[in-house]
Amino acid sequence: MPITHDFSTDADLIRVPAGPGSLHVERYGQGGESIVLLHGFATSGFVWRAVAPGLAAAGHTVYAVDLMGYGESDRPLDGDYSIAAQAEYVDRALTELRLVRPFVAGLDVGGAIVQRLAAARGPRLAGLVLINSLAFEECPGRDVRAVQRATARFAFRVARGVLGAAPLLREALVMNVAVSSHMPDRLIARYLAPYAGRQGVTHLLTLASALDADDLEELDLGSIQAPALIVWGSEDRALDSGLAERLQAAIPGSTLVRLEGVGRLVPEEAPEILLQLMSEFVASNVLPDGDTTDLEG
Repeated sequence: MPITHDFSTDADLIRVPAGPGSLHVERYGQGGESIVLLHGFATSGFVWRAVAPGLAAAGHTVYAVDLMGYGESDRPLDGDYSIAAQAEYVDRALTELRLVRPFVAGLDVGGAIVQRLAAARGPRLAGLVLINSLAFEECPGRDVRAVQRATARFAFRVARGVLGAAPLLREALVMNVAVSSHMPDRLIARYLAPYAGRQGVTHLLTLASALDADDLEELDLGSIQAPALIVWGSEDRALDSGLAERLQAAIPGSTLVRLEGVGRLVPEEAPEILLQLMSEFVASNVLPDGDTTDLEG
């Protein structure tokens, strides 16, 4: 079920300093709870184009972030694009945006970043949503390994910039939806845009090589205090099918919702269902006015 609902897409475009560069952030709405959305590998904040305005229409302020090196965010020379570094950049961005106790949702790599934030920030997060998230030793997923295989297969032509990123990303993007028609050529072209030319290909490979399971295996997920919702598209072909249950068992009090017939890119294939799940999760975890007991530490 691809995106069908046409929400208003008016957004404030913000550049937020975060360590070695600035992050591109699209802010939707004003008031209510603050909700931060983090994308995954090979995508950008664009993946939230239906969910973010929908959450804003429900009365919240929503921040769709392009991670460092992705989308329209900066690509610092010799930048660190590891999960650990990305978590630091997002943490600094939260401070710059003066978000005291936001809800933070992450897809794929974004989910891994959310895990690190939750383990480090503790009760300073109102809640976390993990959507087909990398976790434990499952990093990178088979989609990123497909990019690496394609690089080896087309090494000479890629080095000359003849093919661009198309053969590298097409396989990964199609792998991440349950139905291939949900990732048409025009949508693939939109996701390919930041990786045009030889430099774009080199940068894509830099992002892929930065993903390391060491940044996740060291985490104590049992220490996470914030409420957690795990959403899992059951047709994910890039991650182990039992990963969702492992995450639920590791994060105290977390809730797991599986979506049948949906791949990893849940915001692409089931945006309205995801919007409903997130809206209900936020509504059920809002502190009473004036309650600051969870802000200590």
